[in-house]
Amino acid sequence: MENDKNYTVKQEQLARFAKALGHPARIAIMQFLAKQETCYFGDIHEELPIAKATVSQHLKELKNAGLIQGEIETPKVKYCINKENWKIAQELFGEFVGQCICKKENCC
Repeated sequence: MENDKNYTVKQEQLARFAKALGHPARIAIMQFLAKQETCYFGDIHEELPIAKATVSQHLKELKNAGLIQGEIETPKVKYCINKENWKIAQELFGEFVGQCICKKENCC
């Protein structure tokens, strides 16, 4: 059966960002990169408690979602937060969590 209901662009984008941030290692990577003055050159597994074998997969997910940019293939290792998409993510998450779900003090 075909679904006639479509999601908005904002809903799809928010879901893509949320999925990419849905692992504690990816949150740690984003927090680490947010503290950097410039793009980070080096191996993130040396800075965070993340096994080297899993770092590239987490970076790939973040890059595919558009949250980071740079080279994630060795020997070129350069990572930065994609500032344009990070600003969009901030706005979308802010709108989403800022919604008033229930007007009453006790909904249930």
